[in-house]
Amino acid sequence: MAATESTFAPDHVTCHGERFRLYLSREQIQDRVSAIGDRINEQYAGKQPILISVLNGAFMFTADLMRAIEIDCEIDFLKLSSYGAEKVSSGQVHELKKIDANVTNRHVIVVEDIVDTGLSMDFILNRLRQYNPASLEVATLLHKAESTEEDLNLDLRYVGFEIDNLFVIGYGLDYGQLARNLPDIYILDEPAENNR
Repeated sequence: MAATESTFAPDHVTCHGERFRLYLSREQIQDRVSAIGDRINEQYAGKQPILISVLNGAFMFTADLMRAIEIDCEIDFLKLSSYGAEKVSSGQVHELKKIDANVTNRHVIVVEDIVDTGLSMDFILNRLRQYNPASLEVATLLHKAESTEEDLNLDLRYVGFEIDNLFVIGYGLDYGQLARNLPDIYILDEPAENNR
């Protein structure tokens, strides 16, 4: 396959019988991931931060971000559930996997795929604060600022893209566990209210 073909992003994809159109290309995504990595390299030089990746959605973003970070860093994972197979959050956050690392007095960066209402992120931050980290920051690929109900005080230098209230799939983001493997991000062609 030619190099130009390998980076081709289809204009539309179908998932669970619904049509989605291209929203963010892999090139746009990688440019922002590199910029966030550069910021971490600068801000955390000599500090050896630990990244806490939120499964399952953030695994692709986390992997690319780790490759963009040149300073020493560590990683751990946690897993929550608030969506299941639906497009809309249930409003209930359940912790399915706790972190294994000791983050007391550590510089912690929570890596998330998307922050919308902020309910899950608020849960994560409150849980991690119990361990008294030296610092606590959030790096998120996507942020729905107009949908965020919690006061998270996100540093925009660690936000990949501010987006409208759109349902998105691809690059780790799923719809009923499908479409995570898409290298680009797509939005529902006919956006419905209260979408993720």
